[in-house]
Amino acid sequence: MHPNLKPSDKLTLLALIAPLSQGAGAVSTGWVKGSDFNQFLAEIDAGVLGASATLDAKIQQASDSGGTGVKDVTGAAITQMVKATDDGKVSFINFGTDKLDVANGFCYVRLTVTVGTAASLIAARLYGMEATYGIAAHAAAVKEAVALF
Repeated sequence: MHPNLKPSDKLTLLALIAPLSQGAGAVSTGWVKGSDFNQFLAEIDAGVLGASATLDAKIQQASDSGGTGVKDVTGAAITQMVKATDDGKVSFINFGTDKLDVANGFCYVRLTVTVGTAASLIAARLYGMEATYGIAAHAAAVKEAVALF
């Protein structure tokens, strides 16, 4: 434990899908270099889902920041969220860099969220934990981190 580190120094917002009404289809964050962190946390927020809508989310990996060779990270997906029970719910995906196919050069990750059937209000965030080299910079969307200690 490092008492001088703020919680926002330990958990870095790397990429996000800002709150939006997403039509049926997929939306993804940008690619993040996996080797910069030891662990990751994806947060998927379901707002009001459309009539009979579904919401899926998964982590994908690629060999570069352009998405070359994109493929899913095995086991890094949520249980499908549905209109009937999941309005206003949140799901998390926790994973470590040891789950990436680094032996074959897959060292970039992104979060992909897919809405099925009807437009739905969603948001999603990809966080890095335990930065490899000191305190990492948050995504440009972070306006401020207030600290009171």
